[in-house]
Amino acid sequence: MTITAHMKDLAAIYPDAVEPNRRKQVAWLGGLFFLIGYLAYIWVAFDVSGALARASMDRATLLALDSYAYKHHVELSMKSGEISVNLEGNRRTAFEVLPDWVVPVDGETRVDMGRGFTAYVSQTSLRVYDREDLIVDIEPTASGPVLHSEPHDWMRVAPNKIEGRPDTYVRFIATKSKITLQVYSTGWENFWFDSSSDLNGTSIWRAIGLVFSGDRIDPSQSNLDLVASEIWGNKEWQHGQVMHAMLITILMAFCGTILAAITALPLSFMAANNVNPIRFLRGSMKRTFDFLRGVDALIWSLIFIRAFGLGPLSGILALWFTDTGTFGKLFSEAIENADKKQMDGVNSAGAGSIQTTWFGVVPQILPVLISQTLYFLESNTRSATVIGMLGAGGIGLKLADAMRTGQDWENTMYIIFLIIAVVIIMDNLSSWLRIRLINGTEKSAL
Repeated sequence: MTITAHMKDLAAIYPDAVEPNRRKQVAWLGGLFFLIGYLAYIWVAFDVSGALARASMDRATLLALDSYAYKHHVELSMKSGEISVNLEGNRRTAFEVLPDWVVPVDGETRVDMGRGFTAYVSQTSLRVYDREDLIVDIEPTASGPVLHSEPHDWMRVAPNKIEGRPDTYVRFIATKSKITLQVYSTGWENFWFDSSSDLNGTSIWRAIGLVFSGDRIDPSQSNLDLVASEIWGNKEWQHGQVMHAMLITILMAFCGTILAAITALPLSFMAANNVNPIRFLRGSMKRTFDFLRGVDALIWSLIFIRAFGLGPLSGILALWFTDTGTFGKLFSEAIENADKKQMDGVNSAGAGSIQTTWFGVVPQILPVLISQTLYFLESNTRSATVIGMLGAGGIGLKLADAMRTGQDWENTMYIIFLIIAVVIIMDNLSSWLRIRLINGTEKSAL
């Protein structure tokens, strides 16, 4: 007898044991086909193919490189013939004296670009050597640059501009008005002390050593004050402004979360079935919670920015409204799930309705209230960052400004790393507080 025949016999004897397995198989296959179809719909609806085709990997490479490296710009003006060197293309960081790797030689300027690449630039030519081999020969003209060497796949040649990147850390751009050489170096230049600081070029370890040194650099202040003020007032990295913006973001998250928890707690009792006997009032309060959390915090922030203007107040109100709806739902469900026996015990001792609620319900739901409030405090630190990008201020606004330029991407990464560090600290702090408070609550209840 075949296996199929056995299955038929079993199905005839135990139909309930065999048929459900087939229904499960059909359900699994149907779910798999539905998932594949849904993914195909998303691919078409969001034009994923077009997005991939429009993606610029060169641009992504530049942004990734700028996140962990800095670059010096060596620029030659075709009109004046002057050579200038600055950091990140910022004229405020221009070198007053040419660095030792930029040397005038026989009517042209020799630029050591590192990694074995050397460039010779003048008003009549740009030549780039890979050690001893000439790989680029460009002649600037009034109508645009002209390429005399063989084109490479890492070059872009157009009538008005020729640019190339023979190496990740080496780039050149030639137009009819100027020639620009970009020399990349790994690290975050001037992170501690900007180019105008008396301590520029001093490492952080050397600066720490100066703090404990008895010889003052500036007779009018101690070395500790000098080092701290120069770091805090760094004009290129803006440490002071960034930290102040971070404190505003934390303030928005803290105020919005605490106000929402304080507001939602009494309202949640009005929405609980086992506390409030008035059905209409319960339903109205639940729909209010639905409305408050149904409108996203970003939408609330836009509304309040329009009403109260730019600033952290709009962010606080947005988090307050959104989290009040979320807390109200969570708190009311925790109240409804409270053990009725404890409430009956307090009530049998002669307590009134308010005392029954306070001593019979609150001790049971307090761990949930603390846990949810601390979790949202950590989560709202991230939410306040996004809200700040819309105009509520804080670190989100600084991040938006850094991303908008698209040049100093290392400043953007600095702010992102700072946000991640603060979120990690808030997460660990809230976890520690949650354990201490909840364990203390449980011990006091015993």
